[in-house]
Amino acid sequence: MLSRLAKRTSDIAPFFVMELLGRAKQLEMQGRDIIHMEIGEPDFATPQIVVDAGIRRLQTGDIKYTPAAGLPELRQKIADYYQTRYAVTVDKGRIFVTPGASGAFLLALAASVNPGDEIVMADPCYPCNSNLIKLFEGKAITLPVDATTNYQLTAELIKRHWTPSTKGVLIASPSNPTGTLIEPDEFKQCIELVNERGGCFYSDEIYHGLVYGKHAPTALEYSDNAFVINSFSKYFGMTGWRIGWLIVPYDFVEAAEKLAQNIFIATPTLSQYAALAAFDEQNLEELESRRAEFAVRRDFLYNALLQLGFEIPAKPDGAFYIYANCAKFTKDSYEFALEFLEAEGVAITPGIDFGSFKANEHLRFAYTTSIGRIAEAMQRLEQFINKNKNKG
Repeated sequence: MLSRLAKRTSDIAPFFVMELLGRAKQLEMQGRDIIHMEIGEPDFATPQIVVDAGIRRLQTGDIKYTPAAGLPELRQKIADYYQTRYAVTVDKGRIFVTPGASGAFLLALAASVNPGDEIVMADPCYPCNSNLIKLFEGKAITLPVDATTNYQLTAELIKRHWTPSTKGVLIASPSNPTGTLIEPDEFKQCIELVNERGGCFYSDEIYHGLVYGKHAPTALEYSDNAFVINSFSKYFGMTGWRIGWLIVPYDFVEAAEKLAQNIFIATPTLSQYAALAAFDEQNLEELESRRAEFAVRRDFLYNALLQLGFEIPAKPDGAFYIYANCAKFTKDSYEFALEFLEAEGVAITPGIDFGSFKANEHLRFAYTTSIGRIAEAMQRLEQFINKNKNKG
């Protein structure tokens, strides 16, 4: 008997952190105190100015479909933001407002990937990117990277692995799970190489804004011929509103418009009106104070993990994650994460969620909770390590 399931579903890997989150929620319902350091979701509430803008719109009762590409005024706000932050001029006609960054990826890949096309990316990387490529019957080619390249691809690495089936390259900077940035000159060389070979360049910029002491250039500083994915979730603190954006090369505008009409109809109207307030000067000042707090948390967690014996060869310059080598303590980071959750009530993410290269030797810690809670988590981690030592 034929299976009713589509074959592509067997190619989509589960997101292990969601299993850990589910177990953490169960333990909380049993009365356990759980410290969450597993999910990439800021603990700050949506800024009040954004909430108020959403409430005002909701009270009008006028929550109807917007154009498929998004509210014209929001697309213009995004274009203005690129001019102010990056000194880059972007035609708002190239900007598509999407249901989160995931929607932006769907739109970009639907417009550009044919069955069998290969998209090159780093290992480790965010797992959903590979899965979305598989959804369109493309092939995710993940290249092992380590601290010697700041966990980022290089132009030389791309050149060496380019094949007749290579359609494009995806680079995330800052990256998830490592929080590292690609060096500007290397970024420029990667983009130029892909353009020279007639490929598509996808720039995952969803952690832009959450950068500490460095500048994270947008791909648009080097080329108009790039897909740029961004989101209101991370820096702007609007995760549950499900709103992001995609900037496409000029020759993809018409295709992206058709696809958006059919896949989404439109991004949630309420979220779009709320997002208009995200660019207000008062709100941006609030977001910058939050960024400063994340930098403090990063330094605290980084030092604490080093003191416990974890290896972190590349200190993260962005996002809100630390990708730590735990080989000193375990040969199975997934088992370690599960046992740590059960024993001490702290949820972290195993490296197997982010690829295969030395995945069992790594854990991702998200500093998306307060310094006090991070300090408590580190005390529990020390207890857990010591108990395991004594068992040995």
